[in-house]
Amino acid sequence: MSQPTSNGTAPSKIALKLGNLPSKKPLKIIGPRTPSRVTPNQPPWPSYRGYHEYSFAHATMGHRLPTILGKAIDDVVKTLNEQHEEEKIVDLEACIQRMEALMGDLTSKADLRPIVDDGEGDIPLWNKALARYFRGQNFINAPWVFAEAYKYRRLHECFSISKYWQDYDVFFRQKCDTFSRSDKAVFELSMRFHEPFKHREGLSDTEKLEAERLVFHELTQVCLWGNATDLSLLINMSEEDIKKLQSTGGEHLAATEKNILGNHIGRLWEIVRDLRGNTGGRVDFVLDNAGFELYCDCVYADFLIQSGLAKTIHFHGKRFAWFVSDVTRKDWDWLLNMMVYGDLFKNASDAELESLRRLGKRWKQYVAEGKWIYEQHPFWCTGYTFFTLPEEAPDLFLHLSRSDLVLFKGDLNHRKLTYDCHAPASTPFEESIGPMASTAGAPKICSLRTIKSDVVVGLESDEVAENLDKEKPGWKISGEYAVILVSEGRPAEEVFFA
Repeated sequence: MSQPTSNGTAPSKIALKLGNLPSKKPLKIIGPRTPSRVTPNQPPWPSYRGYHEYSFAHATMGHRLPTILGKAIDDVVKTLNEQHEEEKIVDLEACIQRMEALMGDLTSKADLRPIVDDGEGDIPLWNKALARYFRGQNFINAPWVFAEAYKYRRLHECFSISKYWQDYDVFFRQKCDTFSRSDKAVFELSMRFHEPFKHREGLSDTEKLEAERLVFHELTQVCLWGNATDLSLLINMSEEDIKKLQSTGGEHLAATEKNILGNHIGRLWEIVRDLRGNTGGRVDFVLDNAGFELYCDCVYADFLIQSGLAKTIHFHGKRFAWFVSDVTRKDWDWLLNMMVYGDLFKNASDAELESLRRLGKRWKQYVAEGKWIYEQHPFWCTGYTFFTLPEEAPDLFLHLSRSDLVLFKGDLNHRKLTYDCHAPASTPFEESIGPMASTAGAPKICSLRTIKSDVVVGLESDEVAENLDKEKPGWKISGEYAVILVSEGRPAEEVFFA
């Protein structure tokens, strides 16, 4: 600290002359860390954190999350004003007070405290991670993926310790409303696929396989671009913007295929094509967004069943409201029942509504027959990335190892697969997902991801990303670009836990 001079004034600052030192040079990222040095707070390459002003993490922690939480508080206030029983009103008011305390912690960069034990199965995972890796860290200096997940877990805590509102979903109204505005894309698909898939008569086996490949190619892209409508990013988006994002027409898909920067769709087809010869024929979807994206996932899964390419589909959702629009059991049940019994689309024709009902009835039949299975595991709602899945959730890893193909949908799942860190864009996908590719028993994996955050891997060269940085600033968060990346895993090997 500078000492005052004899006349009481502070001395002038001395300029430090460093003329003999080497000139400043850009820091080249060296990585990855060796596996033994990787921790949730120190990923293989440098992590994105809220204080990195160049990153989407900075915009998220400083603006998006407070905005999302503010809208969530507004939703609960609306529900509060609809109540008439005093005990429920008082209980919900306490939930609002906890949400406001969370807002204070978020905006004041408070340290990450332990999660209150609310009986959820993820409590040991959360509090072990907080104690072991994140003591003294806050929303801004902790790795973005962990800090963001922590915020949503704290939001669930606001309700899970209440008496009457444990399962309240502050985002449910938004999810329903957005799907209701997706009518054009919804009916474009239902009018095509309400009838069971079947081949034209007279086709040879080779021609049948090619016909399946073409439909698969188109539906893979529908499933991919359905991820573009993420409610956490649609805060100020108009109805026309949403409809443009959700276009599933053939011309639109052909035009956007050039924006799939890492495209392993050929390898993905080879895996799916060979499912028929497997005794199981099981495909798993690790779900992302509810509403239109879930609807696209189901159209895709329906084709896999109808064509005989797969025998069973497992859908993995979240146990509670997560990252605004992630699928919960309530969202799953709502979609299937709304399709059969609902009256959501006021301007639809009778033919359109009937096509939607037929789809919904067939999907509900799949559920009844055990061909479609909805599941939820506590691990999906933790701050851990999937690098730790074999260690922290061995039961889930063993379960996934029995699948012939695991499709990870969306941006958050991609971030967790790749540890959400600053790896070079040319890093091979299988290298970037670490143990999920290299552990004995690791299943074949495909990430279907519309790019909406900083991490990008699996491209042919770093120059592809560097050129886009110059030509289209903001391309990493625009939702205009995507990847379809495949890992072959080690499915033939027996799972072994040390």
